[in-house]
Amino acid sequence: MDHPIICFGQQPCGFFPKRFLFAKITAARRLQKEIGGEIVFFFHDSDHDPRETITILRDQNNNQEVALNFQFENRIQKQFSPLYAKRVLPEWQEKTARQLPNYVEQSLVTQFKETKCSNVADFCLEMYKRMGLLEGVRVERSSTPEFRARAVTVSDYFVDQPYEGEMVRARYRYGKLLLHKGGGRFLEIPGDEFGPEQISPTRDTRFRWMQSVIRCTHYVAGASEQHYVNKEDAPDVKFITRDEISDFDRAYTGL
Repeated sequence: MDHPIICFGQQPCGFFPKRFLFAKITAARRLQKEIGGEIVFFFHDSDHDPRETITILRDQNNNQEVALNFQFENRIQKQFSPLYAKRVLPEWQEKTARQLPNYVEQSLVTQFKETKCSNVADFCLEMYKRMGLLEGVRVERSSTPEFRARAVTVSDYFVDQPYEGEMVRARYRYGKLLLHKGGGRFLEIPGDEFGPEQISPTRDTRFRWMQSVIRCTHYVAGASEQHYVNKEDAPDVKFITRDEISDFDRAYTGL
């Protein structure tokens, strides 16, 4: 193997990343020390679920937990806009920065204050970089038109479409663009013709779509990915289980 490509993937998962992302990074770095090659972070910022960015921190004084998240301008943006199109509100950042000294070291508070990004995905990625987590790691983003144009065609996907002043991520089914409103309820929205630059995959087609561009030789998979990734889509890829870590869904705040 002349040039191993060690990949891990993750949606933006909090303005301080969840500990399971840190565990993927440490597993990838350890493997790189063993076999060499390059580490690639597949940053799936096309996802739209606002729950992905919930950041759970622990109070340094009374040990109580708090769940913080971005605030959103309106209901449509919160529920349906992809993470790269959910806007960061300056007043949210100012308010959150005043709370953070209760939960993290001052250096992280400073980094949070200094991060100036217009959308949620950019903000999370910039914080991960400022924390030193991505040094020497190549980042590939699912939202970029260049990545999407190179990716293989998949049968199950979402389409980014403008809707009521926002960019939304609509599921494409039976020739219709649908927004999931919970349970079995869907809202059909109008849409023009679209091309690959507007398409992002569903959970079940994501790995094949990603792999058609990144062509990794090793993939560090999280606990849930081990169950839903179809490994037959990539028979030549070696799947590596991420490192074990306590409080995996809480925020990582080390430096």
